[in-house]
Amino acid sequence: MSTDSQSSITNALPSISLAATLSDADEQKVNGLLALLQAATNTPSHDADVSQQTIVIKRFVDGRGFACPMPLLKTKVGLRDVVNGESLYVVATDANSQADITAFCRQSQQSNTENPLLLTVNKYTNEPPTDGSLTQHFDTIYHFIITKTDSN
Repeated sequence: MSTDSQSSITNALPSISLAATLSDADEQKVNGLLALLQAATNTPSHDADVSQQTIVIKRFVDGRGFACPMPLLKTKVGLRDVVNGESLYVVATDANSQADITAFCRQSQQSNTENPLLLTVNKYTNEPPTDGSLTQHFDTIYHFIITKTDSN
C-alpha cells in the first residue's frame, strides 16, 4: 500500500489525499470507507461548501460500535495530532454522533478558538452485512472529515 495514495472522490466530495503518517491498516480501512462513501451517491448530505483544494487526511478515528459520547471523545483526542490545514477522518455508527460532532465543529467556529474546525464532509452510508446472512439489516455509518482551519 503506497503512503502517497490519492483518492479522488466525486459527487460533492473534495479531492482527498492520505498522509504518510497513516498506518497501513488505517490506510486500508480509510480507502475502503472512502470507496463506500463515493458509491453512496443518493444519501442525504449536510456538506459544507466543498472547495477545489485537496484535503489531507492525517489521522483516522474508527468510532464504529461505540455509543455516545465515545465517538466525540475519540474525535477530540484525534484532533490533537492534526495541525492547521490537515484533516481528521471519523466514522461512527451511533446516530447521536452526527449531532454531537456537528455541534462540536460549529461551536469551535463560534468560540474564536485558535484553529476553528471545518466539517468538510458530513454524510452517512448504509453498508449491507458481509456475513452472507439473508436479513435486511444495514448498518449506518456516519462519515466526518474535520479540517483545522486558520483563524485569521
